[in-house]
Amino acid sequence: MAEGDSCWVAVLVGGVVGFILVVVLNHFWPLLFKGKGGTVPKGSFGWPLLGETFSFLKPHSSNSVGAFLHDHCSRYGKVFKSHLFFSPTVVSCDPELNYFILQTEGKLFECSYPKPIHGILGKVSMLVVVGDTHKRLRNAALSLVTITKSKPEFLHDIENIAIQILDSWKNKPKVIFCEEARKFTFNVIVKQVLGLTPQEPETSEILEDFLTFMRGLISLPLYIPGTPYARAVQARSRISSTVKAIVEKRRARRRNNNDDDDDNNNSKKNSDFLEILLSVDTLSEDEKVSFVLDSLLGGYETTSLLMCMVVHFLSHSPAALQQLKQEHLKIRSMKQKHDHLDWEDYKKMEFTQYVINEALRYGNVVKFVHRKALKDVKYKGYLIPSGWKVLPVFTAVHLDPSLHANAPQFHPWRWESQDPTCKKFTPFGGGSRCCPGSDLAKVEVAFFLHHLVQNFRWKTEGEDQPIAYPYVEFQRGLVLNVDPCSETTM
Repeated sequence: MAEGDSCWVAVLVGGVVGFILVVVLNHFWPLLFKGKGGTVPKGSFGWPLLGETFSFLKPHSSNSVGAFLHDHCSRYGKVFKSHLFFSPTVVSCDPELNYFILQTEGKLFECSYPKPIHGILGKVSMLVVVGDTHKRLRNAALSLVTITKSKPEFLHDIENIAIQILDSWKNKPKVIFCEEARKFTFNVIVKQVLGLTPQEPETSEILEDFLTFMRGLISLPLYIPGTPYARAVQARSRISSTVKAIVEKRRARRRNNNDDDDDNNNSKKNSDFLEILLSVDTLSEDEKVSFVLDSLLGGYETTSLLMCMVVHFLSHSPAALQQLKQEHLKIRSMKQKHDHLDWEDYKKMEFTQYVINEALRYGNVVKFVHRKALKDVKYKGYLIPSGWKVLPVFTAVHLDPSLHANAPQFHPWRWESQDPTCKKFTPFGGGSRCCPGSDLAKVEVAFFLHHLVQNFRWKTEGEDQPIAYPYVEFQRGLVLNVDPCSETTM
């Protein structure tokens, strides 16, 4: 063997040995970590590098904690260490610690989603940015939601789209409800954010790309041409271009109408998020486009999934369904036949809120969130080392029988006496990252239910269950056998 070849072999062997040492140290060093403020929680780290990620993500019914959490909590308690998403991790199934983590965002803990998520969502997405950028985006979101949620035009749009969807069922013996729910929420959010109707060509373009985007968001993060992840990144780029074109078109219209004081014009100007967003000086152009994409994502997937949860659980709870129907019949009886629902009607939907809250608790649209410790954190004798990933698990708290009586049951009546703002109920997160659109989601679900329960009876076909992957979906799309009610009140 030539001397040069020997050198290359030595370099190669050295590299392999170095890599193995890095992997071993990365895996075993956290096991030995102790600090002045306490010791890291008990737990296990599993395999080197991969740790216990695959076991943690193993699919299970979303109204259960799954085998991984059940096993680890039984062995180590509600707070334990693991090695997840290529990082030493503290997993919290404790409501007090979860609340502490959420409330100290930006001080002791920071949002820390895996890097591939950034590649799809974009660098200035409200879901991944931190610090002042997040504050500016969130403030804009809260302002828009406050302006929008009780506005008659918004409420009329929701109701009209719900009626259109349900009208299309009248000659169908069965529907795939997940598809219908997504159609409803997408049409609502596109109308509200961009002022587009389902008939406009931009709507179908955005929807097609958005479906590609969603498939990539939950795929293996490999940027290789043809993979779902790569197609999702490309789809996001196309959606951004479409949104930018709509923005430019809207700006041109505003310039043309700049000197027009007509009341109708002013009404149109303030009819959607985009008109208000264009007037916000604190956001850059890229941030405004990213804000639109975040609004589409939040208003589309999570709201439609919540609708599916509600309909699924109601189909297995005749008493809850009957009481819900009576509430909506009473509201409708106080209105003229073709009157629109308004904000006062929504505030009367008390049992509807109980049903929605219980679906959120029992079904768990969001299982956990990603955080990272910014410094060594001491909590109840535990030490969470700086730089470690921290996962507050909402599912474990929502389904904890010591916190919720009859936790394994769908029981909306518990909310007659239980406070939905308590530490043991965090379906929309908490602290400075609590979902700003949660109120809009509840209004959409309530208005859709208003017309659904009065006009249709339904049964679920088969034993389709919401499964956490950890994202939640119904494997068969929640097929419903539907039958129009004889006494239609729409």
